[in-house]
Amino acid sequence: MKAVKQKLPLFFLICISLFWSVYYQTNNKFNDFGAANYEWLFMLDALLVLPLLCLLCIKNKKQAAIKALVMICLAVMIGSYIIPESSKFIWHYLESGRYLILALFLLFEITAIVTVFLAIKVALNQGEDPDEAVSQPIQKWLGEGLVGKVLEFEARVWAYALFAKNISAAQFKGEQHFSYHNKDGAQSNSLSFVILILIELPLVHVLVHFIWSPMAALVLTLLTLFTLLLFIADYKAMSRRPISINHEKLIVRNGVFAPLEITLHQIDQIETNQVYIPRNKYCKRYNYSGIPNIVITLNQPIGSVKDVYLGVDNPTAFIEAVNQIKQVDAD
Repeated sequence: MKAVKQKLPLFFLICISLFWSVYYQTNNKFNDFGAANYEWLFMLDALLVLPLLCLLCIKNKKQAAIKALVMICLAVMIGSYIIPESSKFIWHYLESGRYLILALFLLFEITAIVTVFLAIKVALNQGEDPDEAVSQPIQKWLGEGLVGKVLEFEARVWAYALFAKNISAAQFKGEQHFSYHNKDGAQSNSLSFVILILIELPLVHVLVHFIWSPMAALVLTLLTLFTLLLFIADYKAMSRRPISINHEKLIVRNGVFAPLEITLHQIDQIETNQVYIPRNKYCKRYNYSGIPNIVITLNQPIGSVKDVYLGVDNPTAFIEAVNQIKQVDAD
């Protein structure tokens, strides 16, 4: 319910954008056949109702203010397209002002991100759990919403790309750690993708530059560079970020992606797997290459997920460790 409430401002922005777009772009009796395309109609919804909705739906007022500012900038951009030029009077000033707002917001974001990364680096140097070193500063700043989760993922990518040498499997929470980077040559395959991207990057850039346009080549190259960064971070993370077990839960980590925590009492059965598992909404797969060699059946589904499939380097030792801890807890 809380997550749905936080998404109401975005839903409202989409609705008013569609409604007023139809209103301004068509001639009908509602707008007096184009004579009543007043800009203040959209302005009331975009500049008054929308920020008030952000403040009402988001408990954290700092997050609400940031979201309201972003929404207003989006609304101004949308209004510049849907409101006819002949009906714009105040809107021209708003269109000019949004660039200043976006510049200030970008400056704030960069300052905050730099602060977060400095906090992450200090925490990693002190030997703290790397996952908590990444998540705690971001959750303190943005909370646990969608934006926070996206930024956590991005922060993990940069953390492993830049600070991987300061991270080891022993730093993570858990009493026993299990690796997965050697299964079916997973890490070697990841390195191969990195090398392929490095080889094709300049070739594709030159080709697109001359066949299409310099701007298209630049955009494609930037997207490729981000993909390359992701592959490099994932390559470094998979040998450092283990699957861990303690007396309470199983923590499934997989490269730079968000971990899955399974309490031991949720595990109904754990056994080896030797068949290919296609993607579906009832299972999660944490396996880089080949066939997952472990299947965990849950007695309490996590959302719609009933089975979790893993690919680990030593499946026998992993199954024995989980069953042993479950047996000790049962006794």
